[in-house]
This record gives sequence, C-alpha cells and structure tokens, in this order.
Amino acid sequence: MLLQRPHMLQQLDRDASRSLALLCGFEGLARSLLVGLMPIIALESLGSKEAVTYAYLVGGCMALMVTLNVGRFERWMPRRWVVTGAFMSLVGATLLFTFVRGPLLAVAIGMVAIAAGTFSVCLSLFIMDYVEKRDFVRNESRRMVANGLAWTIGPVLAIWLFENSGEKVPFLLAGVLALAALGFFWILRLGPNPVLTTPRTKAPSPLQSIPRFFGQRYLRIAYAITVVRGTFWVSFFVYVPIYVLESGLGSVWVGAMISTAAAMLMLGPLVERAAERFSVRRVITVGFGVIGLGLTVLGFIGDPRPVGLAAWLFAATGACALDILGNIPFMRTVKPRERIPMTTVFSTWREVGSLAAPGLVALVLLVAPFWAYFLLLAALCFATAVLASFLPARI
Repeated sequence: MLLQRPHMLQQLDRDASRSLALLCGFEGLARSLLVGLMPIIALESLGSKEAVTYAYLVGGCMALMVTLNVGRFERWMPRRWVVTGAFMSLVGATLLFTFVRGPLLAVAIGMVAIAAGTFSVCLSLFIMDYVEKRDFVRNESRRMVANGLAWTIGPVLAIWLFENSGEKVPFLLAGVLALAALGFFWILRLGPNPVLTTPRTKAPSPLQSIPRFFGQRYLRIAYAITVVRGTFWVSFFVYVPIYVLESGLGSVWVGAMISTAAAMLMLGPLVERAAERFSVRRVITVGFGVIGLGLTVLGFIGDPRPVGLAAWLFAATGACALDILGNIPFMRTVKPRERIPMTTVFSTWREVGSLAAPGLVALVLLVAPFWAYFLLLAALCFATAVLASFLPARI
C-alpha cells in the first residue's frame, strides 16, 4: 500500500502557478548567492575591469550555445533531466568558484549562465503548459515576488559569509541550496497532480524557428524589450560590484545594492495594478524611460562616485517593473499554435543580453572611457521605450 504524501505537498501541487513561483524562488536563492561575489572574485583574480568583461563575454558565448540546443537535448532525454542538468551545472559552478582561480573562472561564469538559461527555457515551457493565458500577469507577479524575496536575502547573506566565514562558505552554501532546489523540483514532479510531470509539448530547436519568429513584428518588439532589459541587469550585476569598490566603499555595499534592487520585485502587486489601470504597454514604456534616465545620470557623473549608487537604484526601479511585465507582450501576441517553437527562440534573450553587455563594454573601451557605456545603454533604453509604444493597446 502506497503511503500518502504530506498534506502540505498535496496543497502545493493544486496550484501550478504557486508551485512554479516557489521553484523559481528556490532556484533564485541558490543563484543569488553567487551573482554579487562573481565580479569581486573575478576582479581580484584577473586584475582589471577589462579582463572581467572578457571573462563574462566567454561565459555568455558558452551559455548561448547551450540554450540554443535545449530543444535538441529534449529530443535526447526527458525534460526532467534537462532541468536536472541545469541545477547540476549550477552546482559545478559553485565548486569551480570554491577551488579555482584565474582564466578558468570564465568557465564557472559560463556554467552559472548555462544553468540560468536552461532553467529559464524549461520554466517558460512549463508555464505555457500549466498556466492559463488569462493568468499570465498574475503568474508573473507571483513569480517575481518569490524571486525578489530570494534575491533580497541571497546577496547580503553571501557578502556577510564572505567577510566573516571565509571565501569558500557562500559558494558551498550555494551548491547545497542548488541541490535542495533540485530536490524540490523532483518533489513537485512526483506529486499526485500534473504539475511538472509530463510536458504536453517538446521544445524544438530554435534554429528552425528563428526566421518565423523575427518575421513577426510584435514578436520582434517583445524580444527587443527583454534583450535590452536583460542587458541592463547583466550590467547591474557585473559592474555595480566593481563600481562600489572603485567608489571606495566596502564590499558590504555590494550585497546591499543587489538586495535592495531585488527587493523592488516584491512590489509586483502594485505593478500589476498599474498595468491593469494604465495598460501593460504604458508601464513598459515608462520603465524603459526610468532606466534610461538613471543611466544618463551615471554617464554625466563619470568616474565612480558614491552618489552614483542612487542613480543605479533609480534605474533598477524601472527594470524591476519590466521584470514583472516584460514577458507579457510575447505571451499575449504569440499565436497559440506557435507558442512552443517561438518560446525557445524568445528564451535566448538572457544569453543575448549576457553577450551584449560585455560586448558593448569591450567596444566602448576601444574608443572611450567606461562611463560612455552608460550613455550608450541609456540610448538603447530610450529607443526601446519608443519601440514598445507600437505594441497593440490590448497588451
């Protein structure tokens, strides 16, 4: 006779949206321990901002190659093992950060990006499978609240452990939490209800769907929104830690900055209500305007100064609104019969953003000081705000 599962787990599986939000939060907690420390470790080991930029560029290339082949992996193995592989990549990265220094840090950075990208693709497909279209905004708001809570705790905890318990402790803890998140995924999958059990569809290779995706105007706009948003966040997580240190502040400010920005995600219900009142399109447009204004201020400040941290956080306010609503244009404009192939293309925004940020920085540094990158990214944000205004009013 089979034993009954605990009542708590039975309740958990009754709501696919809540289960997916919790899974996202657990994954985010493990990864958030790494994000603030990665640039600090890379800067100490590699010696310059330029070298850190190239390390992230290599890592982004690794992640893009893997994410483009998630569909192929799904043809080789069930999705549950693809998700498992994503978490194990995160565990492997924590071990590299614990025991390795020098150029191999680029591999560790790439493994973190691979884990994030692969998990993002699979999570998007699960959302398409198990969440009703009319519930997308509520699902994204709920998911971002869970993710925001995780990212509020993780960076501060990581820096505190780094300062008080030794360099290896936060990385080892991140590995343990990644394994715990993987265990939670398998608990969901083995439950009595269909959350995360048998996917209704398989992810095709995005290479076959790219021409069709970019042949549709609204999907191009939706992709631009997420790529530029992703480029800002990569810039924030990579260069804010360096900005803090170059401003003469202690590393504790790194955790405080990242956690403060992440805490804004818990304003998801307010953003949701604003979208219902003013429309998703208008909130997205304003969000990019806020990012662009904050980056413009950073550009005029020039070399790193403590006052620049306020401009970073102001820009992050707009980016958090985009995190909650940024995927909605895609979800509401993609044709139902094409949701799965288009999702695999759309999900590459994370890797493209991971490449765009260090790639643009590398180009800027060839002809101008680093602060010019802020003005370039601000111009991209303002241009994307204009582009978003062409979305349908019903978005």
